[in-house]
Amino acid sequence: MSDGGAVLPRRPLGSTGLELSVLGFGASPLGGSFGAVDDSVGIAAVHHAFRRGINFFDTSPFYGLTKSETVLGQALRDLPRSELVLATKVGRYGHRPADFDFSAARVTASVAESLARLQVSYIDIIQCHDIEFGDLDQIVNETLPALAALRSQGLVRHVGITGLPLEALQYVLDRAAPGSVDTVLSYCHYCLNDTTLAAAIPALRAKGAGVINASPLSMGLLTRAGPPAWHPAPPPLREAVLAATAHAEGRGHDIAALGMRFAMRQPDVASTLVGMYDIDLVDKNISATLQALGLEPGSGAEGADADAVLGEVLQMLEPVKDLSWPSGRPVPRG
Repeated sequence: MSDGGAVLPRRPLGSTGLELSVLGFGASPLGGSFGAVDDSVGIAAVHHAFRRGINFFDTSPFYGLTKSETVLGQALRDLPRSELVLATKVGRYGHRPADFDFSAARVTASVAESLARLQVSYIDIIQCHDIEFGDLDQIVNETLPALAALRSQGLVRHVGITGLPLEALQYVLDRAAPGSVDTVLSYCHYCLNDTTLAAAIPALRAKGAGVINASPLSMGLLTRAGPPAWHPAPPPLREAVLAATAHAEGRGHDIAALGMRFAMRQPDVASTLVGMYDIDLVDKNISATLQALGLEPGSGAEGADADAVLGEVLQMLEPVKDLSWPSGRPVPRG
């Protein structure tokens, strides 16, 4: 469905048979992850996103401690379920180590709770959330089989894993039973300052996993406002991005728009998730996506200028390229 004008393209998600809008609606802000959002404003944003052609919506019980799922469920009940691709997660329920639970009993109960909050009878993609904070062997031997059982019951249709360290994702894929992992969600690894996901994609796809990218703006690092206080980026990365942001601004461009322009051009990613919470932000992200793909004005002389500045920014970030930060437990060797 679309409001008219250019239509967001869709790409296949691995071998799932699903076609995702290249821009996905990241629903963590609906839970207040980046500041308070009125429920009615968030619901209107979801409806508007669907009208503009976004069909992929991603959430988690962790976001807002279940509020994101609840608000998204209130929004989705007014939309045709068969035209939506709905993803949520299991395993992470807070910030403390004790808030991670990938046991078969907990993830089974978690899916039932999410179905109730989302007001749906099935979930298209159920994902193990931030697997690097759990026991990766438990995820292989206990969590994935439990989710496969739910898939056989029709409660979930596809199973995925998410996390920051690409090594953790690959560890699980290398050990999981064939066909037990349908999707991989990677974040902060395909953006202006970090493109390590690109090199990993062939190995992920060789295991049959469709690839989803998230945080193309590196959790707020690539924005005019700069990263939130809790952002884990090391000082050299922060400083380089700050200088690149100022350079882009001086040349008349928003670093966030350049970041979207860059990320949306990765053809081997089925969809890129961006956090959204109001209509204006939905429109801004859709416009940036369409311009990046040459489907909306801004791809001519204006687009050429944006591409020139994008090249300058990438050059400025080259000294810190692929500089990341630790997350979770060390990945086992062997």
